[in-house]
Amino acid sequence: MSILKSKPALILLACVVAYALPYGLNGYSIHVVDIAIIFALLAVGMGLVMGVAGQINLAQVAFFGVGAYTTAILTTHSGYGFWTAAILGIVTTMLVGLLVGLPALRMQSHYLGIVTLGLALGFVNWITNAKITGGADGISGIPVPPLLGIDLADEYMYYYLEIVVFAIALAFGAFVVRTRLGRRLRAMRDDALAAGAMGAEIPLLRMTAFLLASTYGGVAGILYAGLIRYVAPETFSLSNMFLLLAMVIIGGRRSLVGCVVGAVGLVLIREALVDFAVYAQLGYGIVVVLMVVFAPTGIAGIPERIREAISRRRKSEDVRAAELGPYLPEAIPADQASRKGADSGPALEISHVTKRFGALTALNDVTLTVEPGEIRGIVGPNGSGKTTLFNVISGLYRPSEGQVAGVGRDIGRARPYQLSLAGMARTFQNLRLFSQMTVRENILVVLDRSRTTTVWQYAVWPVGVLSNEHRLQAKADRILNEYGLTAFADAHPQSLPYGIQRRIEIARAMAGGPSLLLLDEPAAGLNGEEVGQLSAIVRSIRDQGVTVVLIEHNMGLVMSLCERITVLAAGTVIAEGTPAEVAATPEVIEAYLGDSTPDDIPVHVAPEVSR
Repeated sequence: MSILKSKPALILLACVVAYALPYGLNGYSIHVVDIAIIFALLAVGMGLVMGVAGQINLAQVAFFGVGAYTTAILTTHSGYGFWTAAILGIVTTMLVGLLVGLPALRMQSHYLGIVTLGLALGFVNWITNAKITGGADGISGIPVPPLLGIDLADEYMYYYLEIVVFAIALAFGAFVVRTRLGRRLRAMRDDALAAGAMGAEIPLLRMTAFLLASTYGGVAGILYAGLIRYVAPETFSLSNMFLLLAMVIIGGRRSLVGCVVGAVGLVLIREALVDFAVYAQLGYGIVVVLMVVFAPTGIAGIPERIREAISRRRKSEDVRAAELGPYLPEAIPADQASRKGADSGPALEISHVTKRFGALTALNDVTLTVEPGEIRGIVGPNGSGKTTLFNVISGLYRPSEGQVAGVGRDIGRARPYQLSLAGMARTFQNLRLFSQMTVRENILVVLDRSRTTTVWQYAVWPVGVLSNEHRLQAKADRILNEYGLTAFADAHPQSLPYGIQRRIEIARAMAGGPSLLLLDEPAAGLNGEEVGQLSAIVRSIRDQGVTVVLIEHNMGLVMSLCERITVLAAGTVIAEGTPAEVAATPEVIEAYLGDSTPDDIPVHVAPEVSR
């Protein structure tokens, strides 16, 4: 799939329409269009932070105001030229964006919305009362932006400046969304916990999202200051903030084009209903509620929902064929994993780990060692602490006591993304695939091992980003083929059968080339044939030099697949050894297997898969 997927004919048509538009408009109409373009820029920035990154941001109008007021103050009070003031205005807005983004590191959901709304209120209060901003009277006398002798006091000419800036901004936004940064932002939106476990640096991504939004807000503010040449508090009021929010929701917050359609449409509607402003505000609110209830993806999402409904039946036969067809992963190459030599020490070493949640002790003095290349089973009754142990190992929880070491480092204090980048991968008891992303994009998120700090390349070296994108796409094609997922590459995971979703989750985990793989109940919900395929996949992964630790309730699978088994009960290790040794342990029979006897336990259920 090429990231340059847009249709050239439509782009050419849009350019022709944009160029010819002013010739059919009077002076008032071109002014309305100029304002609509500025709001479209604001909406794109808000779509990036809210729709793409999933961060509630009600301070976009404050970014708008910071850009406009910084330009106004520097040009009228300090004597700076317009473009010098504009550059400083963008820098100032970006710094404010980072400041506004700080609460996102600690809180999410409506709490973040309340905080960002409070910051927007604080900004409006400040510009209304501060002397430097002119108070309620605002700042007038902003100079006309000079540009190669072009008279930008003419709003027709200013339109062409705006449309060029807008086209560049929209293209850059689309470039971000379709490449590695955008995929990580969308993965964070869909499931921040899973994204972190796949290597996404969530704190930096949240700050990056607000940085992008603030940049778009600052550019819009500068264009507004140059167009109107006067700024006042009412332009940056909460009513405009909620109007902007309505634009993004109605147009479709997950589509930048949808955000633009919503912005332009509501600006034009607002002008048409200028004599009925009170009723118009009520109408916006009603439409937003209806869109949230009946079309949560906005106008831009309606065609996609229709296409999915039409194609769902067509895909059903292909999906069923893939479910029932044979699948043996012999083709998985060894270079997809990081090999660990036998002399490199234990792949995982847990020493006297205790994990408490208040008065509840979920893990109590757990000690175990997993050797490189081993398939280790972790079993126990429900509530025995198995998943808690995995969460401690993978960095989601910090141990209350004890030490955890693996993938060449101390695990106990590491963040999930650090462990993923170091060579650890995991699946989850309940599937945590990125539901609003395609199967291919799920794989691509993990294939990308770059750090978020490399986002500077988007501004100064986009060619490098494109080159890396082509390499990632080629790798994704190979992994999809190896795991029998090529037919579903462009499907969303939730539209596929459960067994295929489990296979996608394992393929996604292996895309990062781990040396240690944690599988949390991978056989849950699978039929007998799918369990056999799972067994073959796990053995193939182990044959690549990857150490596998497996939590599972399917005792037949555990006994036939694992070299050694650790049994937990009430957060404590009660037995450890080979399948035969564990099956013969009285404590295991009493705590986990009930009235079963060792003779009832299938030690070799699934035959070894020939390779």
